[in-house]
Parts: sequence; C-alpha cells; structure tokens
Amino acid sequence: MSRRFSFCAGLGTPFARCTRVTDRTEWEHERSQLLGRRISELGLSIAGTRVERLVQRLHDELSQRGVAFRPPVYLSDEWGCPDGTPLIGVPFYLADARLERIEAEQAGAVEGEEEAMRYMRHEAGHAVNYAFRVHERPEFSQVFGDYARPYREHYPADPLSRRHVRHILGWYAQKHPDEDFAETFAVWLTPGLDWRAEYAGWPALEKLLWVDDVMRDVAAQTPENPTVTEDDVPVEAMSWTVAEHYADGAGIAVGDGRQFDGDLRRIFAPTSDAPLGESAAVYVRRHEGELVSRIAYWSAVDAAGVRSLVHALRDRAHALELHVAGLEATTLIELTAFGTAVMLHWRYTHALRGRQRSRAR
Repeated sequence: MSRRFSFCAGLGTPFARCTRVTDRTEWEHERSQLLGRRISELGLSIAGTRVERLVQRLHDELSQRGVAFRPPVYLSDEWGCPDGTPLIGVPFYLADARLERIEAEQAGAVEGEEEAMRYMRHEAGHAVNYAFRVHERPEFSQVFGDYARPYREHYPADPLSRRHVRHILGWYAQKHPDEDFAETFAVWLTPGLDWRAEYAGWPALEKLLWVDDVMRDVAAQTPENPTVTEDDVPVEAMSWTVAEHYADGAGIAVGDGRQFDGDLRRIFAPTSDAPLGESAAVYVRRHEGELVSRIAYWSAVDAAGVRSLVHALRDRAHALELHVAGLEATTLIELTAFGTAVMLHWRYTHALRGRQRSRAR
C-alpha cells in the first residue's frame, strides 16, 4: 500500500511554505516502478493475503456440503483451471493491494469479495469435473451435452434460456458443456441459495439435481492433487513485466470512428446548444474506467475490447466538439446502454455497424 506523506500537518505558520508530496504523485512513482517489474520477481504468495481468505471461504463452503476434496489454488495470470487438471488459478493482482489498484485502472474495476467467490466456485466446478472425471460418466452428455464439442471463445447465447443456470454474467453456462457443469456446480455450492426453489420449473433444475447426486457419490473421496508446472502459468514462471501483462490484452479494430457520429450527436450536444456544458471528450475520459467496467459487465466482452470502443467514442466526441447537455448520470446510462449494444453486436457477429472487423493482434 502507498503511504501518506504529510510532513507539514499541524506545523509552522500559514506563512511558512512547505512542499507536500501528494498521494497522487507518490502513486504515480510507485505505479511506474511496479509496471516495470517482472511479475516473477515481485515475490507474490497467497499466505496472508486476500486470496488466502477467499481460499478459506471456498474450503468452508465445501465442508458445509460435506465435500472432502480441496483443489490446490495458485497465483496465475487470470482466473482459470488448466484443461483437464484439477487446479485453480487466481489472478496474481489479488495478492497485492497495489496491483489491484493497477488492475482497476486498466480494467475499470477489480473483483469484489462476492464476485471473486463466484469465480472461485466456478473454477472449483472445473476442478471437481477433472478430479473425478465427471464428464466421462455416461449421463453427462445427456444432461450437459457433448463434452468433445469444439470450444469457442465467442458463442451465441439466449438471455431467456431456462436450460442453464445463471451465475457468472454473460450467460457463461451456455458456452460449452464443461462451462455448463462448472456453473451448475457453482450454483449448487453457493451458501444460502435455495437452488431448488430458485430454479423450480426450469429445465436447469434437472442439471442441479444431477450434480447433487454426483457430489453425494464422490463427497468423501480425496483424489491426489497434481503439482503445478510451468505450463499452468504460475507467477514464478511469469517472466514478463506488469506493463507487458496489460499490453497483451487484444483490443478491437474499430475502424472509421465516424460510424458513431450520429449516435454521439444524440447523446451529447453541439457547442451552440450547450456552451457551458462539459466537453464530451473530457466527460468520456473522466468516466472511462466506469464505462469500461459497466459495458464489459453487461456484454461479457473483455475490458481491452471495450476500451477500444470507448477511446473511439472519446476521439470522435472531441472531433465533433460535442458537450454534455443533460444530467451526468443520465448521460452515463445512455453511453453504457449504447456501448453495450455495440459490444453485443460485435460479440455475436465480429462486425461493427455491419462491416466485418478483425481483432487487433
């Protein structure tokens, strides 16, 4: 954590000037140093951190369900469970408050406790699937679908489907049978949730009941835990810098930003109509983090892709010399709704405004 410097507080007279090192100045220096460090050299570990508390919560929830299995948890580049391996990778930045702050600046937000536990339960579902080879049971394909089906990052989803549980946003259970099982397990594990009542009348209830039966069958078993290897991307093997970690995020090639001019003119106003209003470009820049996090939240498109759109909107708002005319909150809602619509369209078609776009590499 950055420290506060307040050498002048309560000292001297109003006439005695003193240089104050502000939190912002100190943070910029510390941030610059962190961005230049190799992640493997940061000395990160789970012990004594927020991640340790999350792991303990997961263990407590498994105990409450009578499950003896404790999947190993390690720090990695992102949330994940190596394909076929019962391990849980947790983002490295959750082990350091300063790195969390950088993540929030880059992605627009950092996981709160409940959101982090949703991911933890989801990854535990994968670990259970792999540890007990649940997907090899004859009934699995009847309940969740063909496990061998190709895995696609971009998938069509039905927001009104009742055949799938709803746990992680983006209708993630609809992505693949493996994800469907993990999400169903996560709902089953969630403490205080009466999933029988929550999903009564939904076809998804059959999946929950099947998971309940399977977990009763394997609850007392303790499969051998695998060893984390470099292929699993532990922090010790992450030889790139923090800055390079975020530079790897692939944005979207937005193309000609003029395609958004009509929409921006409906959200903002020309100088003649709002001469005293804040510059729209400044407004978008000021709310960039919030816009990125909200649009990514509702569209399930990664923060890097959403940021590409937000930057394009900011640049066009500047070129058009637009200003904020309405209430700040109302404008933010309109921008979020518009951005979400654009990102959902891109997610399902990989096109913006009907013209095919390619992802920036």
